[in-house]
Amino acid sequence: MPDPETGPARAPGPDPVSDPAPERATDGRARLLGALRRPGSRGQVVAAVLLAALGFAAVTQVRANGRDDNYVGARQGDLVQLINNLSLASQRTETEIAQLQSTRDALGNDTEARRTAIDRAQEQAATLGILAGTLPAVGPGVRVTITDTRHGVGTNQLLDGLQELRDAGAEAIELNDQVRVVAQTFLQDRAGSGILVDGTVLEPPYVIDAIGDPHTLATGLQFARGFADEVEGVGGKVSVKELGSVEVSSTIRPEPPKYAQPAGTR
Repeated sequence: MPDPETGPARAPGPDPVSDPAPERATDGRARLLGALRRPGSRGQVVAAVLLAALGFAAVTQVRANGRDDNYVGARQGDLVQLINNLSLASQRTETEIAQLQSTRDALGNDTEARRTAIDRAQEQAATLGILAGTLPAVGPGVRVTITDTRHGVGTNQLLDGLQELRDAGAEAIELNDQVRVVAQTFLQDRAGSGILVDGTVLEPPYVIDAIGDPHTLATGLQFARGFADEVEGVGGKVSVKELGSVEVSSTIRPEPPKYAQPAGTR
């Protein structure tokens, strides 16, 4: 029975005054909120990054294992067929690679052959241009100076001298730095003095520049009863200088043939 003097009995429970549990709970929540609001330290940031990387690696590994598991339950015949298909694809790829390499080598060989042919054609064109007089030339040779104080030297003497130079192997000849001498060169005597060479009037002294072996050219002009003796016989004089470099700068413009055609074109 309850004591009437003391009133009804209270149920046992924590004493709000003497029990410190509510205060501890309040302090724990406050510390947690404070920790969440405070900026993280460098160590916490590093730990978070490592954990994130570990999680990403785990997900990637799980997905890879999932893909690899596609073949776990496959039959042996299916696996053999898959391997055969891969082998055939590899063989086709190797064949295509070999064909491409062969094409590349063939193109390289064709390009090299074409380049060689072009180089040879250019060399041949240059050689023919020098011999035909359409290109300037330079090289060792002789310079022949013919003085004619008595005006006795004419086309006969000059033609003999040019022919001697050609016979001695002259590859390019020029008169008075003005006229290129070629197979079609025409010489004509003029009344009084001078000669007409391919329409150009030349006056003495006559200077012949010839490219070739200097010693051979000089010998061809000075042998007994040759060109030099013939010029001296008409009152002229010949001086021959062997030079290491002779420049023949004049050129001609060839006329197209009227009658001749390359063989096999008709």
